[in-house]
Order: sequence, then structure tokens, then C-alpha cells
Amino acid sequence: MTISWKKTWAVWYFGFTKIPLILYVRPKVQILNSEQCIIHIPLKRRTRNHLNSLYFGSLAIGADLASGLLAMELIATSNRRISLVFKDLQADFLKRVDADACFTCQDGAKVSSLIQKVLETGERHHETLKVLVTAPEKYGAEVLAEFSLTLSLKVKEEPGLPA
Repeated sequence: MTISWKKTWAVWYFGFTKIPLILYVRPKVQILNSEQCIIHIPLKRRTRNHLNSLYFGSLAIGADLASGLLAMELIATSNRRISLVFKDLQADFLKRVDADACFTCQDGAKVSSLIQKVLETGERHHETLKVLVTAPEKYGAEVLAEFSLTLSLKVKEEPGLPA
């Protein structure tokens, strides 16, 4: 497993300063580019439940990060201030995640299109992103859980500038 330590440290800093639960589960960024984001969350005492599988909260944090970091990466390249929030979340748990988990979101094209739409109209728009959860060390490429998160974006109003 290859880790992007620079991006992982940035996520940990964000967790430390803004959302402490992120830092608590110690996620690691494997890949973060304009096309996809892969987050690794280890199965440890902090992240597991009473059945020795990944706790629901840990799974939700992984899904949130995989899709949210991808959106944040693409928003940063737009050079505009865009607010990001998730409107809803749907989860399908197919099998217990009883090993280190990888959360993969490959919806970079959808996010780029959404950003373009928001910049053109100046209005809030939504797009549903898919995050797949695997445990490669134990189950290979088998999907253990699927998350669908609806991303909602809007251009932030800047003082002295129209929205």
C-alpha cells in the first residue's frame, strides 16, 4: 500500500483543527487526484465495534473523506470559493468489514461537471457520488459496502463581488 504522506498530513491537520473525529480514526490518503480518491482506514481498537469489524461511524468517515476530498481537490483547482456540503447519505452493507478498509470514489468527472454547472449558474446544484468499500488484504477487490452521498455545491458570496 502506497501512502501519500503529504496529503495524509494535510487531512490529519484538517482533522485536528476542524473535525477531530477525522483525526481520531487516522485515515491515510492513498490516491488523490482529479479522477479519484482512495482513503485507507485501519481496523484498530479506535475504529472497530464489538464484533471486531469496522464501526459504522468509521465507515461513514471513510466515505465522507473519499468523496469530500475529491470534491475539495477539484474545487481548489477552480480558483473560486465554493461551499461544499453533503445533502444525504445512503449505505448498503454487503459484508462485514473485518480488516483494514479502502474507500474509493472515482467520480472526478461528475464533480468537475458539477463545479462547472455551479460556476455557470451561480446557483446550488447537487450530484450523487458513489464510494465503494473494500478490504484488499483479506477479500481482494470484493466490494463490502457501497455508499451514495449527495454532494451539494454553491458559490460562496465574496464581499464586493457578485455571487
